[in-house]
Amino acid sequence: MHYVPNKECNLSVMFEKRLSFIKLMQELKQGSYPEFPLDMTDKKSQQFCRDLALRGVEEMFEALQHLKNWKPHRETEIKEINKEEFLEEIVDAINYFFSLLIVTGFNDLDLYNAYIKKDDIIRDRLQNGY
Repeated sequence: MHYVPNKECNLSVMFEKRLSFIKLMQELKQGSYPEFPLDMTDKKSQQFCRDLALRGVEEMFEALQHLKNWKPHRETEIKEINKEEFLEEIVDAINYFFSLLIVTGFNDLDLYNAYIKKDDIIRDRLQNGY
């Protein structure tokens, strides 16, 4: 697969949309999100973060429910997949993971820098043995 980057696609825009959604939730649904950034040493803050992360994981499991052809022992091939619904569930998961980053005080640049740093590490591992 040849990937052609879309210069219109922007991580900052995605973060800003999620931040504005969180603020709207705070305004319209009292108690849905605490004030942030959270104190990561606080028990209630850690419980809230854990809940957000698990919601994201749950959405990933919902995405996996759209994959029907993965069982190695199954002889019947199930070729149908609703790619739009599969992608929608992954977007739901990403939204929870973005929320987790936002409430813990991280932003798009933090994520980008951490991603680049980790990418360098895993490429080095691949090329030089791990």
